[in-house]
Amino acid sequence: MWILAIIFFQSILNVFSEDLRSSLYFVNASLQEVVFASTTGTLVPCPAAGVPPASLRWYLSTGEEIYDVPGIRHVHSNGTLQIFHFPPSSFSNLIHDNTYYCTAENPSGKIRSQDVHIKAVLREPYTVRVEDQRSMRGNVAVFKCIIPASVEAYVTVVSWEKDTVSLISGSRFLITSTGALYILDVQNEDGLYNYRCITRHRYTGETRQSNSARLFVSDPTNWEPVILDGFDRREVMAGHRVELPCKASGHPAPKYRWLKDNSPLEPDSRFRQSVTGLLIESTRPSDTGSYVCEVWNSHGNAEVIGHLLVKQPLKAVISPRKVKGSVGSQVSLSCSVSGSDEYEISWYRNGEIIYPGNSVRITGNNKENLVMEGMAKSDGGAYQCFARHSKMSAQDFVQVILEDGTPKILSAFSEKVVSPNEVVSLVCIVKGTPLPTVTWTLDDDPVVKDSNHRMGQIITMEGTVQSYLNISHMQVRDGGVYRCTCNNSAGVVSYQARINVRGPASIRPMKNITAIAGRDTYIHCRVIGYPYYSIKWYKNSNLLPFNHRQRAFENNGTLKLSDVQKDMDEGEYTCHVLVQPQLETSQSVHVTVKVPPFIQPFEFPRFSIGQRVFIPCVVVSGDLPIFINWQKDGKPIPASLGVTIDNIDFTSSLRISNLSLMHNGNYTCIARNAAAAVEHQSQLIVRVPPRFVVQPRDQDGIYGKAVILNCSAVGYPVPTIVWEYSKGAGVPQFQPIALNSGFRIQLLVNGSLLIKHVLEEDSGYYLCKVSNDVGADVSKSMYLNVKIPAMITSYPNTTLATEGQKKEMSCTAHGEKPIMVRWEKEDRIINPEMSRYVVSVKEVADEVISTLQILPTVREDSGFFSCHAINSYGEDRGIIQLTVQEPPDPPEVEIREVRDRTIALRWTMGFDGNSPITGYDIECKNKSASWGSAQTTKDVSPQLNQATIIDLHPSSTYNIRMFAKNHIGKSEASNELTITTDEAAPDGPPQDVQLEAISSQSIKVTWKAPKKHLQNGMIRGYQVGYREYSMGGSYQFNIINMDTTGDSEMIMLDNLKKFTKYGVVVQATNRAGTGPSSQEVITSTLEDVPSHPPENVVATATSPETISLTWSTLTKEALNGNLQGFRVIYWANLPDGELGEIKNVTTTQPSLELDGLEKYTNYSIQVLAFTRAGDGVRSEQIFTRTKEDVPGPPAGVKAAASTNSVVFVSWLPPLKLNGIIRKYTVFCSNPYPTVISEFEASPDVYFYRVPNLSRNRQYSIWVVAVTAAGRGNASEIITVEPLAKAPARILTFSGTVTTPWMRDIVLPCKAVGDPPPTIKWLKGSNGTPAPVLIDGRRSIHSNGSFVIRTVKAEDSGYYSCVASNNWGSDEITLNLQVQVPPDQPRLTVTKTTTTSITLSWIPGDNGGSSIRGYILQYSEDNSEQWGSFPISPSERSYRLENLKCGTWYKFTLTALNAVGPGRISEIIEAKTHGKEPQFSKEQELFASINSTRVRLNLNGWNNGGCPITSFTLEYRPVDTTVWTTAQRTSLTKSYILYDLQEATWYELQMRVCNSAGFAEKKAMFATLSADGSTIPPLLKIVDESKDSMSSNEGLKMMVTISCILVGVVMLFILLLVLRRRRREQRLKRLRDAKSLAEMLMSKNTRTPENMNKQQQALRMHIDIPRAQLLIEERDTMETIDDRSTVLLTDADFGETSKQKSSTVTHTVHYQSLSQATGPLVDVSDARPGTNPTARRTAKTGPTTRNRYASQWTLNRPHPPITSHTLTTDWRLPTPRATGSVDKESDSYSVSPSQDTDRARSSMVSTESASSTYEELARAYEHAKMEEQLRHAKFTITECFISDTSSEQMTAGTNEYTDSLTSSTPSESGICRFTASPPKPQDGGRVMNMAVPKAHRPGGELVHLPPYLRMDFLLNRGSAASGREAALGQACLEPQKSRTLKRPALLEPVPMEAPAPATTATAASTREVQQWQPGTASTLPPREGGDLAQAAKMSSSQESLLDSRGHLKQSSNPYAKSYTLV
Repeated sequence: MWILAIIFFQSILNVFSEDLRSSLYFVNASLQEVVFASTTGTLVPCPAAGVPPASLRWYLSTGEEIYDVPGIRHVHSNGTLQIFHFPPSSFSNLIHDNTYYCTAENPSGKIRSQDVHIKAVLREPYTVRVEDQRSMRGNVAVFKCIIPASVEAYVTVVSWEKDTVSLISGSRFLITSTGALYILDVQNEDGLYNYRCITRHRYTGETRQSNSARLFVSDPTNWEPVILDGFDRREVMAGHRVELPCKASGHPAPKYRWLKDNSPLEPDSRFRQSVTGLLIESTRPSDTGSYVCEVWNSHGNAEVIGHLLVKQPLKAVISPRKVKGSVGSQVSLSCSVSGSDEYEISWYRNGEIIYPGNSVRITGNNKENLVMEGMAKSDGGAYQCFARHSKMSAQDFVQVILEDGTPKILSAFSEKVVSPNEVVSLVCIVKGTPLPTVTWTLDDDPVVKDSNHRMGQIITMEGTVQSYLNISHMQVRDGGVYRCTCNNSAGVVSYQARINVRGPASIRPMKNITAIAGRDTYIHCRVIGYPYYSIKWYKNSNLLPFNHRQRAFENNGTLKLSDVQKDMDEGEYTCHVLVQPQLETSQSVHVTVKVPPFIQPFEFPRFSIGQRVFIPCVVVSGDLPIFINWQKDGKPIPASLGVTIDNIDFTSSLRISNLSLMHNGNYTCIARNAAAAVEHQSQLIVRVPPRFVVQPRDQDGIYGKAVILNCSAVGYPVPTIVWEYSKGAGVPQFQPIALNSGFRIQLLVNGSLLIKHVLEEDSGYYLCKVSNDVGADVSKSMYLNVKIPAMITSYPNTTLATEGQKKEMSCTAHGEKPIMVRWEKEDRIINPEMSRYVVSVKEVADEVISTLQILPTVREDSGFFSCHAINSYGEDRGIIQLTVQEPPDPPEVEIREVRDRTIALRWTMGFDGNSPITGYDIECKNKSASWGSAQTTKDVSPQLNQATIIDLHPSSTYNIRMFAKNHIGKSEASNELTITTDEAAPDGPPQDVQLEAISSQSIKVTWKAPKKHLQNGMIRGYQVGYREYSMGGSYQFNIINMDTTGDSEMIMLDNLKKFTKYGVVVQATNRAGTGPSSQEVITSTLEDVPSHPPENVVATATSPETISLTWSTLTKEALNGNLQGFRVIYWANLPDGELGEIKNVTTTQPSLELDGLEKYTNYSIQVLAFTRAGDGVRSEQIFTRTKEDVPGPPAGVKAAASTNSVVFVSWLPPLKLNGIIRKYTVFCSNPYPTVISEFEASPDVYFYRVPNLSRNRQYSIWVVAVTAAGRGNASEIITVEPLAKAPARILTFSGTVTTPWMRDIVLPCKAVGDPPPTIKWLKGSNGTPAPVLIDGRRSIHSNGSFVIRTVKAEDSGYYSCVASNNWGSDEITLNLQVQVPPDQPRLTVTKTTTTSITLSWIPGDNGGSSIRGYILQYSEDNSEQWGSFPISPSERSYRLENLKCGTWYKFTLTALNAVGPGRISEIIEAKTHGKEPQFSKEQELFASINSTRVRLNLNGWNNGGCPITSFTLEYRPVDTTVWTTAQRTSLTKSYILYDLQEATWYELQMRVCNSAGFAEKKAMFATLSADGSTIPPLLKIVDESKDSMSSNEGLKMMVTISCILVGVVMLFILLLVLRRRRREQRLKRLRDAKSLAEMLMSKNTRTPENMNKQQQALRMHIDIPRAQLLIEERDTMETIDDRSTVLLTDADFGETSKQKSSTVTHTVHYQSLSQATGPLVDVSDARPGTNPTARRTAKTGPTTRNRYASQWTLNRPHPPITSHTLTTDWRLPTPRATGSVDKESDSYSVSPSQDTDRARSSMVSTESASSTYEELARAYEHAKMEEQLRHAKFTITECFISDTSSEQMTAGTNEYTDSLTSSTPSESGICRFTASPPKPQDGGRVMNMAVPKAHRPGGELVHLPPYLRMDFLLNRGSAASGREAALGQACLEPQKSRTLKRPALLEPVPMEAPAPATTATAASTREVQQWQPGTASTLPPREGGDLAQAAKMSSSQESLLDSRGHLKQSSNPYAKSYTLV
């Protein structure tokens, strides 16, 4: 295991070894600026590092490596740069304000850091100021700390003080991010304080305190906005938060709006308007722009304009991140920069900048691309990209690793033997950079490319080269040694191997060879053919080798001659090859040896200038001829040098007659012959002794500056200059100076010595010594005299002085003398001749001490003094802060608060004397006493500005004064206050406190007043405190204040927690305060029902018949009483969608097991807790299915013979499925019980064909169902015998078929027999079966099934199918039950309280399907918002909590079943207990009145049972118009009006509000005069003299007439207003209905399961109360079509549609109804026995007419007659025959009623228990008995219009189309309907029906029992006729729907026009189709025969009702059906 771990670890190391060996990285790449204080210095670590540890160096931005300056700058060994603290005189821009960078270098390369700007901040004198501000009360004030611009960047505001107390940002005082102080909601008291700011220097740490400023507060006056705080420019880094200040003052309070780039700000959660301005979180670059803050009020405007710049930090990224290349390859790098669009890019390699060149290209707009060709090994390392913009910079780097690019052969061919004509392919795979080229040779001769030899190469994805040589037909001559040679710029590599070709062996012809003596030579014997046996070499018949320099390679025939010798190796060599054992072949080659030249070595001796030179070059050996020439420095010697060359045979000589410096160089002698060329080189040096060009001279150097000590010399070789140094001015003792480029002292190229930073110790002798080993050395010394500039070496930074005393301040200066010292205060030079200032100077050693003496000091001397030292070489200064201290000024004292036993003081601190206040002394004495006996409170904390004097006596007068103290002394006495204390609070508690629980949330509290002697004044009220008295209850009391009413008091505590203990205490109050509380009294509220359901209800099916339940018990807070137990309500959700019996079980434990359940049944379960008060809230329904079990036996089995060998078997599913049926097994036996056959059928198949049976044999057949639990019980055993003449038998079973209405239903009847039987369908009618009616909606399928499309309620009944053939017959009966939506429940109010209403209801008819739940809707009477609650189907009551007190509410209830929601109940109204406040007439309003004060008795106000929410009181003198207003949120028992005018009449009005309403009371009163007497009453008429009356009598008459006319006009206007208002009131409920409808439509959703079952959309009921129905007769109208249905569509509200028809028009005006969409109910459709009305298909949603009738109370206005009720069915059209013509029509107008006063109490019920045809006819027959009915107008006092829609409608059997014609303008709010009644001569009528379009996904026939959904119900093999196909398509195509904003409005959809329709009708139909495109196709019209047959079924009669009161089958000639849609 350890070995594996080691191997794994080693593999990881190998992978990363290259990266781990060497790397460079940055430690802090973001470091770009370092700012520090000159007094502290700084340490700057190098931001770069490396592994292994890198060498770290610092450079200036110019590239110059920095040097150490002792005591000023130093680079530590770890790379940290240290700048030491320094005096201001030592400041140097080069060191203390410069840009640096650092480099890190190790074997992997060298990187440089970003530029780091290092800046030192000097200590400067500065002061901060705050200016006084002015503000209006209630407005805002802004104080700013004014900081000098020179230090503004370094100084920040750290705090603000109010007097001596630091301010903390809170509700009214706010310190902004910019350091400003905001005072919000300015109060008068804010002007009593001094405000100042405290600042801190960010780097020096110095703090400054500003001067004190005051705020002057004025009363509010109208004023335009004035900007207090704004901005011009802000810069912020992206991602940071920024605040743009904008604050203005003005009255009224100004408003603000922000614009960005002259556009309103886009909504963004990052932008927030704060108190101070605009706050932007997480700024982005897109936030950059110009911002405008607009400020305005009603008196003017102002604005703040500023620019925000959001900067991003520069970021540079180089790609690729990892670069590995080869020598000679190309490397490309790209640098992407973000953070700015403007930047400059520089490229660096190993810290050195890269410039473009021949092999380097830098491209891109910003030089972002670096391309380098032909990389050399030295080009590897670290490459950096630097991006710079302004002061920002960024960099990134990558390491470029270059590998050796020399070609490497990865694989190659091997030696092999091949046969002639064989194909051979030779491959060499090679790698290298750049890609190598490959050449091929055979026996050292290039391979020639021809048809037989093909060469090429492939470059792979891995970068390798595959070179191949293909030989298609190998011949013997193609054999030999093949070599592939790979070559690139980095090197050459080759590989070779021999390819042998079978055939006769022979030797290739060999060429003579020339060898070079002394070198190695190879001779190759190239043998072709194979095999051969040996290869041997001979020379002169001697077998080789015969000496050590010879070596023969027998295997490949190569002979090697080492160190060839001419005499021994030259000659002929023979190669012998043994090709057969007895056969040998040979060839010879001649080797010629040539000898290269050899030059005898020579050297130039030492020469001096001017000498002569002769140098010979002798070739001592080598073949002749030999050629010799000379070169100087690698080039031919120019003739200008005067050099003579003599060549003789094998020698050559070089002569120079006069040496000079230009003869210096390298001379080379080159000898050539036929063998080779050789050379020999020697250097000629002409030496010149050194001499000075510039000699050193004594010079001065200035401390801290740079100095160059000049010294320059010449000579050859170039002389070396060495400097030596002797410190001081004594006898020189020279020592060498260590020179290094990194140090302070450097040797320049010309030999001069550079001292970069002169120090005082650099003073001394310097020696410049020059030598070059030619002649004697020369040297010269000089003296450097270091001059010291004037420097302040000692001075106090801060100093203190006491006012009136002498103060001295000294500065010590150092430097070259003379030194002048000058003193300044602030920026003013001090004149020593001034009084109080004396300057003295003395010299001590080399220092000058200057002293400034101030005598005496005064307050104004505080500030900054500076001493300036100046000499010829520099200047320095020292800054001294002088603080003159003195005793403080006395504080200004004022009264903050006066109480009975305490006086609270507040004071404003004056000048502190420049010494911190150490405390305050407060003296207090009785007014009559002297100050000597005063009580003194000493040393009050200086941090306080207020104090409270305690233990005083109530209602006593005191004198108070204060003193302030500091370290210097005590102030004078402050101003003196005279104060009288207030009354005292009561000292005793209320008595006899008693509690009585009234309800579960109310407790009555009663008590009596405290004892008289403990009241301490008149008791004015009480505080009642109550709290929960329990472990988890609050320890804090809730307080209720109330005024006193007498000795006994009472209060009711409401809205308490249920069944909770409460503790109550009572305290008495007077004008002084509140007395002690009574003993806490405990009682508990009454018990109530639990308010929450049990939680965590978990149901688990434990068996097929049991479910285990667990839940969590309720908390005590939710129980509201003592838990009596839990009740579990559960019911089964049956497979057919119905609900089982609702049961409930009680238990005391939080768990229960339900047993005796149905197997594999889904149960709905709810749990509730109950107390003695009743049941609590039910939990949410949970659904749990019992476990699966084996099924029961099939409910029935049939078997019938089809032929003599085939039997059909059918069966019913088990009554108890007990699970999911997986399959059915059919058993067949003969004889029983032997099973001869066993067949399996799918779970959804209920029949089986058993073939291959024997004729006339009896078979026993039974069926078994199978679930996952196993096989169930077997069915009954059926015996069947196959017969050739099989009688007719029906396989379908009798039973009940249930389906929702408006669906397509198929009643199956599968029959077999031989011959095939015929099928006949009958329907029971009055107990007598009759053949079924076959029409467009009913048909019999070819397979015998009976199809009913869009099934209706009247389709319910018993259907019989009779099958018969020649041998017998059979019959089954199917009971069809059509389900409809449930009837409306009867909703009533059972209980009301102040905050709740309890409703109960009786369900209506469930429509044939169990109720699934209820929807309760409610709304406030004056609100358009409706709320809704879903309610469980098992509940019959519901309580709504938390309602408003004394408020009317409206309620409706809707039941839901499997079909959908039914019709809403009648809207009922109920009011919570309580009413508006009232003032009792028995109570007197004015309790007491004097000259300036009135006490009001408010006990007369009764809250009406609802808490008072507001109390407003206004009063004014009768002779003024200005009201004085007082507002309270609660009503006290009394109220006092203060500061009234004496002897003045006042007008008083009060308004008291609660949730139920409000009440007002007005009164007049007069104050008393000063002496207490009353004043005369107000005179209503001023009585003038009779003369003046008579003279003005005419004028009075004119005034009277004018007043009458004005009154009449006003009365008329008032009537118009009242009429408009009453109209608005009448339409209010329409708006209520609309709002409820919209709410329900948005909330009403259905599960996909219900949608699949129902496919029904929303329905709409519109409640239009208080309307008029006008019935008018129009004799002039004619119509072809009888229409009594008018559809109000959405388009009717906006436009009119004209028709080209002369038929009767349906004129509709409904401007008032356009907003009258009322409460929404999901489903309301026809009940059994009713017909839907003809409707168009609405595109916007399914729309069918509901089943309900509306009762209309008709009152005849004139003459008065008895009121009758007209019951109108809203969906029944009047039948008519084809071609009939009407000559009269009735016009219906619906408009708002004038009767609104009795609206709520006199609503006419619109409930309909059952609206059948009989009821409709009976109601109309009753109304028809009045002859005046057809001619009179009737007023409907109440109507209910239900416009609902459940299915999209399309015309099926309806032959007629509605005509929507143009509407004529009518008065607003009128709805006009026209209808044409039938005539007596019309004869038979055809009932027109509107058929809803069924919604079935995929066309499935739905709602059949599972055993009836058989494949053979529809004959799939036979093709349907075209008509049937069209019918199927029309019925089964799903509809499209969309949602409307006004869901109640419907759009008309075109209906298919009938064949006999007139042209006008067709035109109208086309027009409608154009008007509403995209609608669904309709069912086909009836055939003509169908119409005729239907017409014969009805005849004309006189009455709609027969003698039994039932609906007759024919139309009455005067019958009218009024249908409102």
